[in-house]
Amino acid sequence: MIVQRALAIAAAICFVAAVAIATFGSGSLSLGQALYLWDHGALDRLLSWTTRILGPWTWTHLMQPLMVRPAWLLPVACGIVFTGLSLSLSNRKSTHRSHRRS
Repeated sequence: MIVQRALAIAAAICFVAAVAIATFGSGSLSLGQALYLWDHGALDRLLSWTTRILGPWTWTHLMQPLMVRPAWLLPVACGIVFTGLSLSLSNRKSTHRSHRRS
């Protein structure tokens, strides 16, 4: 119950962040540009971390295509995942307990 509510709140925060980024950022602001505006060294640290921990193929095949996407797309994707997890937890059947007294 608590995890479901936390996931729903995280989804709402992600959707609000995506709307704020899309509204207040320029329409063509990519994720790489947003990271550079936020912190000038963020892309260099992200590059070194991904190549060191996950390998150079990760930067080339996963991170570079993600960096050219719109900045609001990442929070929307996270919000969709959190919403799906929250809904799947809410559809679980609870254990049925008998109300009979012994």
